[in-house]
Amino acid sequence: MAHGNYRYEPKSAFAKWLDTRLPIIRLVDESIVQFPTPKNLNFWFTFGGILTFMLAVQIVSGIVLAMHYVPHETMAFDSVERIMRDVNYGWLIRYIHSNGASMFFIAVYIHIFRGLYYGSYKAPREVLWLLGIVIYLLMMATGFLGYTLPWGQMSFWGATVITNFFSSIDQVLPGVGSAITQWLWGSFAVDNTTLQRFFSLHYLLPFVIAGVVVLHVWALHVPGNNNPLGIDVKSPADTVPFHPYYTIKDLFALAMFVLFFSYFIFFVPNFLGHADNYIPANRLVTPPHIVPEWYYLPFYAILRSVPDQLAGVVLMFGAIVIWAFLPWLDRSHVRSNNFRPLNRQFFFILIGVVWILGMLGAQTPDGNFQFYFGIEVPISKLLLTQICTIWYFAHFIIITPIISTMEKPLPVPESIATAVLAKGGAPAAAKANG
Repeated sequence: MAHGNYRYEPKSAFAKWLDTRLPIIRLVDESIVQFPTPKNLNFWFTFGGILTFMLAVQIVSGIVLAMHYVPHETMAFDSVERIMRDVNYGWLIRYIHSNGASMFFIAVYIHIFRGLYYGSYKAPREVLWLLGIVIYLLMMATGFLGYTLPWGQMSFWGATVITNFFSSIDQVLPGVGSAITQWLWGSFAVDNTTLQRFFSLHYLLPFVIAGVVVLHVWALHVPGNNNPLGIDVKSPADTVPFHPYYTIKDLFALAMFVLFFSYFIFFVPNFLGHADNYIPANRLVTPPHIVPEWYYLPFYAILRSVPDQLAGVVLMFGAIVIWAFLPWLDRSHVRSNNFRPLNRQFFFILIGVVWILGMLGAQTPDGNFQFYFGIEVPISKLLLTQICTIWYFAHFIIITPIISTMEKPLPVPESIATAVLAKGGAPAAAKANG
């Protein structure tokens, strides 16, 4: 799809020869360079490009690390230390990879919540949204597998706790859960075979993610980009070519993100990690508080919100699966929350609920809720977790369907060009928000 009536025309004899045999230049030019993109995209729409960059960083740094890492329970921890101390710039590559996982998830959470705010999951982009959920699930699996590889205390015990969750399936299908758990372990406990399996899968899954990303981008190019107004492109006047307008914008956003990324690499490389993972794995000593990486904490809190293990596992995975039904749960004909003031308020409440669940997931389950700066809130952590979990699911299953049918949206601009060229140059959405 090209900008307006644009069609790629090869200039040189070689380009014409190649175009008749392998039209890769035509594909890039029409599908990326000249791709018609809504002219009102803001910086929240730059995180797709940032995520592509971070995926490439993780794959390249992971390949280099795999050249020096030894997936054996007696040598894994020491091989990581050797990478840090003896391999040329090994410390840099390792910190890029370990902090890169966190940067990847920061970008993907912004990308997801941007999609929720602007209604990017609504028709005709349902498949695009579903593929995004698949990518996120693959990212979670890849991140968990990678967290086990240093074979420190938190790696070992995290692997033990998480894989044991599958044994809860025995409550409804006797023997099935235990079989899945033992298959993951490759043995009767987390040991060397488990580590080797996890290393193999951790190396493989990023390439699977890359493949699904290609499908994700393909699905994006069929209906085109959503935009902050959430309205369809009606004419060429609503769009501009992707290059140079958005390549420059995306590069600027990427440069700012890389500066943020670099701060963690060079100044606080272990800030987002856990100190116990610098202790070699010891199956005879259990850490006082086993916690996953920060990007799993809201789901970890949901898991602990109920005493029954199977129910907790179902809720934990259900917290992600529920996103897949959102295109049909939200029945409003207006996409963007810029024109849905009531839904916008509940959207920000949802962000607060997820934030609190993340804080709860990082704390021990007993006692009262510990807020920032050592402030203790007089409410039980378990009770607050249960309230937030109920609200989280109610937001998608109850609140969203009700609001989508009862709320009267604000007037939507006739076209993107009309909004962009509104009096004073201010988008109509901004005027609608007062």
